[in-house]
Amino acid sequence: MNHDFKNFKKPTQEELKKKLTELQFEVTQNEATERAFMNEYWDNKKEGIYVDIVSGEPLFCSLDKFDSGSGWPSFTKAINDESIITKEDKGLLMTRIEVRSKHADSHLGHVFDDGPNPTGMRFCINSAALSFIAKEDLNTQGYGEYLKLFDKNKE
Repeated sequence: MNHDFKNFKKPTQEELKKKLTELQFEVTQNEATERAFMNEYWDNKKEGIYVDIVSGEPLFCSLDKFDSGSGWPSFTKAINDESIITKEDKGLLMTRIEVRSKHADSHLGHVFDDGPNPTGMRFCINSAALSFIAKEDLNTQGYGEYLKLFDKNKE
């Protein structure tokens, strides 16, 4: 399976409503936020990658995930800076930096500069915007090229 994200065509709103749960749709399409500590991946400790629930585009790696205490999955960096877009968000009477997926334009969450080393960044992401592909399933799910991320300790 080849994931060609450069030619990805975002489904219509009607198609997305059929494909996604109500929460996934509200988070990715209407910038909603799921409840802290009551979401699928906030405490996931398995090795693998997190992809955009809409497009399947690889976004984050479990090796960059950490427990921020926020109740949402938090990462120090994206798999590839080109897979995400950041923009200023002035909602909720404050200014934050919103994180969106590049090709599906899904709202993912926000990024803050209070994370741990080595980046100092905390990508605070909604589980509802993500799908998790376990390390052992990367090949069969068409993400075999990302297995190399887990070989860094062997270099």
